[in-house]
Amino acid sequence: MEAANFSRVSEFLLLGLSQDPRQQQLLFSAFLSMYLLTGLGNLLIILAIAADPRLHTPMYFFLANLAFVDVCFTSTTIPKMLANHVSGHKGISYSGCLTQMFFFIWFAGIDSFLLTAMAYDRFVAICHPLHYTTSITPRLCGFLVTVSWALAFANALTHTVLLTRLSFCAHNQVPHFFCDLSPLLKLACSDTSLNDAMVYTVGALPIITPFVGILTSYTRIFTAVLRIPSTGGKWKAFSTCGSHLSVVSLFYGTLIGVYFSPTSSHTAQKDTVAAVMYTVVTPMLNPFIYTLRNRDMKGALGTLVQRTAVLVR
Repeated sequence: MEAANFSRVSEFLLLGLSQDPRQQQLLFSAFLSMYLLTGLGNLLIILAIAADPRLHTPMYFFLANLAFVDVCFTSTTIPKMLANHVSGHKGISYSGCLTQMFFFIWFAGIDSFLLTAMAYDRFVAICHPLHYTTSITPRLCGFLVTVSWALAFANALTHTVLLTRLSFCAHNQVPHFFCDLSPLLKLACSDTSLNDAMVYTVGALPIITPFVGILTSYTRIFTAVLRIPSTGGKWKAFSTCGSHLSVVSLFYGTLIGVYFSPTSSHTAQKDTVAAVMYTVVTPMLNPFIYTLRNRDMKGALGTLVQRTAVLVR
């Protein structure tokens, strides 16, 4: 093959979710609506927790951090997709593509670690309630959040640096709506064996390891809940964990399906649809899941709305 074919591409073309102009218009409206809902919903969670002293607890500290990261997570992909639709240009520069991929992997990793920290918080609260205040201290909460950001950063940086060593041929069309690691590796002309190995080893750190930790925590929680004699006590314990389990199922189910299922089962369309679930749908649903089933959050949001109304007057 000619050496020119291995020259570094200056930009990639993001093909998006559909080539049909009518579908593109519908998708633009849908993604814009979901992005605005995600930003507004998660911002309200952060403001409600900050404004209500009753919610200054470890569980809501982690939830506020998760809400902030979810806004950042969706902001790495959706604005560029919407801008491409408005401009009619589907291109993204080589450096812009790698930057987008870095922040996407970083925020996805933080999300994963924070969900694990929330599962551990629920485990201690239900299985060791007498030791909760001495075990889950503000210092530990701050440490867990800091470690989450640091480990996710290291993982994202590793994949990004390894991607820069690859060569790309003339074919620069990415069958996705953002620069994801998997489709970029498929476009590479050079050997990707090291990158693939890192996906299944280092890449497993912020996905598989937290997922196993969450499963372990909830196995212990369910065992402890089943020992509670009263039906009311069981229901209260399960309702406390139900919202978190819903988010975990949505997030990890699609994420593991995309990155850790056999390559032979992958298609561009399946991977893109799955990516929509964990990059857009899950962050959008989080505020609804965590507030609709939570009296404290409903009360805090009500108080926030009342205070805002008074200030507006």
